Amino acid sequence: MAGFKTLDDIDAVSGKRVLVRVDLNVPVADGEVTDATRIERIAPTISELSGKGAKVILLAHFGRPKDGPSAEFSLEPIARATADVLGRPVGFAADCIGDKAASAVAAMKDGDILLLENTRFYKAEEKNEPAFTEKLAANGDIYVNDAFSAAHRAHASTEGLAHRLPAYAGRAMQAELDALEKGLGDPVRPVVAIVGGAKVSTKIDLLMNLVKKVDALVIGGGMANTFLAARGTDVGKSLCEHDLASTAKQIMIEAAEAGCAIILPADGVVAREFKAGAASETVAIEAVPADGMILDVGEKTVKTVTDWIDRAATLVWNGPLGAFEIEPFDHATVAAAKHAAARTKEGKLVSVAGGGDTVAALNHAGVADDFTYVSTAGGAFLEWMEGKPLPGVEVLKR
Repeated sequence: MAGFKTLDDIDAVSGKRVLVRVDLNVPVADGEVTDATRIERIAPTISELSGKGAKVILLAHFGRPKDGPSAEFSLEPIARATADVLGRPVGFAADCIGDKAASAVAAMKDGDILLLENTRFYKAEEKNEPAFTEKLAANGDIYVNDAFSAAHRAHASTEGLAHRLPAYAGRAMQAELDALEKGLGDPVRPVVAIVGGAKVSTKIDLLMNLVKKVDALVIGGGMANTFLAARGTDVGKSLCEHDLASTAKQIMIEAAEAGCAIILPADGVVAREFKAGAASETVAIEAVPADGMILDVGEKTVKTVTDWIDRAATLVWNGPLGAFEIEPFDHATVAAAKHAAARTKEGKLVSVAGGGDTVAALNHAGVADDFTYVSTAGGAFLEWMEGKPLPGVEVLKR
């Protein structure tokens, strides 16, 4: 973290109003938070600042409100869930700017924690309007960004505030940046990347960047079919973007020029219908039936993938190898995930994974806690893997 300002760079926070941008965009059903993972990630930063006597003022968005304030997108229920995770009271202000926010902040004692209402109730938040940013800044002396997941957006609360107040990375942001540096920034080699998912079209930039940075790229999921078809393999009725054949060929050319091995399936688990327990068979990838769909990779490919994991010192993972949501087409993803987790626990592998489907797949395999780092950042993680600068991170550089 030598390149970024962190909480370790703040002289003292006692009595200071610290605006902390956090990610509280958590799943809520019937007014109750159903998954507190993101709250748990930010707890160390909040507890540390509060413990040092700061007045901790939380800024966050929730959902995509279109017409100003609404009960549906209020953060008030999440204030209660945050208090439960922290084990201490968390106040709530019914606005993020103006008199309601100012009054709530003025009433705070040292060490208190306050959550302000959804920043996206104002369109000026996403437009990063200077006047709105100034109103947010009026409630703070110091700004801390602990929301890597929102760092790819140049919004008032994620980027604008860093230009108006002394700005630092929180502990969750710091952990994310440390992990990403180990993954692709300055990794121990060899580096292997596993990229899966349905479509090449959503990950062109990602693949183009990775082939220049990793030693081997394993391509799985539906997107592998596009590469196989571009190579002349008949993939039957499998999900395939035939119109992207030239793009797939260009990626393979650039990989060859960069010395990056491209690993495609050698066999596949094929079914005639996409449903749990559907009759399936494993065939060589050149022998996919005309009426068959490739829904997972076969044992031969799993062996190849685990062999590459054994060679790797660093593994970066985004996307499943097959349709892991439905048995038995979760086998390859689970097997590879468990193998990577075991290597990580043995101290032989740095494993960094991220993306919604990836997190779900690792949880499904029961190994998310055994990876070096699993990012819950979604779009920000993907843009980082694509090699794009993230506005909310760039402003925290020394």
